[in-house]
This record gives sequence, C-alpha cells and structure tokens, in this order.
Amino acid sequence: MRFIILETYDNYIPAHIAMGRLKEDGINSWLKDENTVTINPVWAQAVGGIKLMVAENDFTRASALLKQREKQHKATIVCPRCGSHNIEAVSTPRKISNWISALLGFLFANYAVQVDIVNHCFDCSHEFPAFEENKPDDSDLVNN
Repeated sequence: MRFIILETYDNYIPAHIAMGRLKEDGINSWLKDENTVTINPVWAQAVGGIKLMVAENDFTRASALLKQREKQHKATIVCPRCGSHNIEAVSTPRKISNWISALLGFLFANYAVQVDIVNHCFDCSHEFPAFEENKPDDSDLVNN
C-alpha cells in the first residue's frame, strides 16, 4: 500500500486532531516527521513539517472530509464587526508582546517564541481574541 501526503502541519496538536477525525470516518492515517518537529521546532521548515499520510486510494475521500470539517468549523466563528465567516486564527504582529518574545528568544538563543493568536477577519481586517473563555449569559446568573 502506498501512502501519500494529505496535509502538513507545524504543530502536533492540529495534526493529531486531523488524524483523529480521519480515524472517526474509518480512514487509516499516520504522522511522518512528528517527533523531529515536536522535539526541535526550528527544524520544521527544513523537514517540511509534520506530514499527515494517507493511503493513496483514500486520498480523495480524506481530503473531502477534512475540507468539510474545516468548513463546518469556520461556520461557527463570526466576525463581531461585519458578520463574516472568512476568518482564520493567526499570530498577530500588532502585539508588542510578540515582538519582545521574539527578540528575547533570539538574543538568548532560546528560539522558543511565544505568540498571541487572534482571529483575523479577511473581509474587514478586524482582529478579535481567538480563544475566549465561555462567559455566562444572564440566564446563568442567580439572583440572591
């Protein structure tokens, strides 16, 4: 059986989520170069990232399943300014903490850069928090 690359990732978490989604639908897959990228993230570009491998005969079905799941996920996120669903989670260059973290990482040869992730709307360029905590609504409050 010949395996081919379906997707590439720079982090093991989304790679495992995608692999789990495929497994739910009965598609066998595995991750190539996961250990190398996880142990030394600086090498991610050199090795081409973490590769989600699927059997060649499952490629079309697996690709369609991941695209469908991504489309469903995007439908749940709405821009608070314009109401668009054309949104992606990105690291923002607008936050000074990202620049300071990068500078300190390179000065001290640590290369571990902490970045803040935000949702970016590609229709109106509005940025808002990517991971908001669940806030209770008025019905959850108890009057004493």
